[in-house]
Amino acid sequence: MREESRRRRILTWVLGALVVWAVAAYLILPRLWYHREHQPGLAEAEMVTHTEQGIPGDPLNVGLVGSEDDVLAAMHAAGWYPADPVTLKSSVRIVASVMLDRPYDAAPVSPLLYQGRKEDLAFEKPIGDSADRRNHVRYWKVLEKGVEGRPVWLGSATQDAGVELSRDTGQVTHHIAPDIDDERNLLIGDLVAAKVVTTLYGMTGVGPTLNGRNGGGDRYYTDGEIRMAVLSPGAAPVDKPPVQDPDPPIVALKNQVWSAVASAVAP
Repeated sequence: MREESRRRRILTWVLGALVVWAVAAYLILPRLWYHREHQPGLAEAEMVTHTEQGIPGDPLNVGLVGSEDDVLAAMHAAGWYPADPVTLKSSVRIVASVMLDRPYDAAPVSPLLYQGRKEDLAFEKPIGDSADRRNHVRYWKVLEKGVEGRPVWLGSATQDAGVELSRDTGQVTHHIAPDIDDERNLLIGDLVAAKVVTTLYGMTGVGPTLNGRNGGGDRYYTDGEIRMAVLSPGAAPVDKPPVQDPDPPIVALKNQVWSAVASAVAP
C-alpha cells in the first residue's frame, strides 16, 4: 500500500512538472519576450521570407519607418547602392566582376518573396572590389501607416560570402555569412552614422535560432530580433543621437543569454 502511494506521489510530481514546463515553454516565456507593441499592425505577421519555390528564405531582421523617398535618401546617405534588376546583362556583369576582380557596386540580388510578393527595394554595400562579397538588404513595405503615421518597411539584411550557380535555376546566386545579426547591426550603424535616424527600437522577429537554413541551404544564426530605425523626414541630418527605446526586461535578459550562446557556437 505504501509503495503504491509513493508511486502515485512520484507520478503526480512528474505530471505536475511536465505541466509547468509546457505552460512556461509554450505559453509564458514566448509571450514575455514577444514585443511587437511598437507596431501592433504586425502582431500576427510571419517574420521569414520565401523563395519563389515556396522554401523558407532569409529571416527579417531590420525595419525602417518613413516614406519611400525617405528610405532612398537615407540609404544613399549611409553609403548603400540601389541594386540593379536581375537580367542576363546584370548576371554577366556579376560573373565578370567575380572573375576579373572588378567592382560592380549595383550588382543585383536574387528575388525573395514576403507575403507573396518580391521585395520593393534592394540595396547593397560592396566589400572589396569583387561582387562575390557584399552587404545587402531587401525591403518590403508592410504597413502604409504605422503607429508613427508613416509607412513601415521590414527588411532582410545579410552578407554575401561567395558566388555559385543555383542548382534550381542555373542563375548566379550568393551564399550568405551565418551571423545575420552582425549584418543587421552594420546596416543600423551605418544609418545612425549618417545622422538620418531619430529613434531606434526592437521588435520580435523570427525568434532565437541556432541552426537556421535559408532557401539556398546556407546556415544562419540569430537572436531573432528586428531592429527598427525611424528615419528623419527627407533623411535630413539630425543633430543629436537617436532616442533608444529599451527592450522589455525579459527580452534584454534573453539577448544577454543569446550573446553568450552565439559566442560559443560561432564558427
